[in-house]
Amino acid sequence: MSTPSPVRIVVCDDHAVVRAGLLALLGSAPGIDVVGEAGTGDEAVALAAKLIPDVVLMDLQLGTGMDGVETTRRITSAALPPHGPRVLVLTTYDTDADVTRAIEAGATGYLLKAERPEELFAAIHAAAQGRTALSPPVASRVMARMRSPQPSLTARELDILAQLAHGLGNRDIARALFISEATVKTHLGRIYSKLGVETRAGAVVVAKEQRLIP
Repeated sequence: MSTPSPVRIVVCDDHAVVRAGLLALLGSAPGIDVVGEAGTGDEAVALAAKLIPDVVLMDLQLGTGMDGVETTRRITSAALPPHGPRVLVLTTYDTDADVTRAIEAGATGYLLKAERPEELFAAIHAAAQGRTALSPPVASRVMARMRSPQPSLTARELDILAQLAHGLGNRDIARALFISEATVKTHLGRIYSKLGVETRAGAVVVAKEQRLIP
């Protein structure tokens, strides 16, 4: 009986020390072969296209440039199934907004950095096989939302909420997201309706209560 090929992965994290720790950890894991590392979204996209790994281990916050969500979207949209690459998010952020945006971008799994090494190894193997891998806290909240569904916000509406939380006005939000002010106003109206509020401040308060934004 032949031995299964190791899962080939690329690690993407903007912190060199974190990457070094992950490389050392994964180097001891059976059946896992780290074939590349990236410190930016652009590097991750390029490596994914060049090396075609089974899994890209993706941080969400990548400093300047593309964040992990946009990087995930570009990698998964260019992938030719069933060969991958598949993206497994590994992050400290577990807000509903982060989870929703990552899954909508095509992430196969969502793991928190607080998990044990064994959980990370198992999640990598699961992702390589196309199976969903979620940290227990993330899975619990996903199930809770399914049992008590609320009007869901789109990825764009979540982006605008995040800008609101930073105190930006409509013009600045439009510039930051490369859309028109009229489009911002339209999205705000839908956000207010879904959250049951009438003001920008109210939207931010409710969004934080519901963990839609950090």
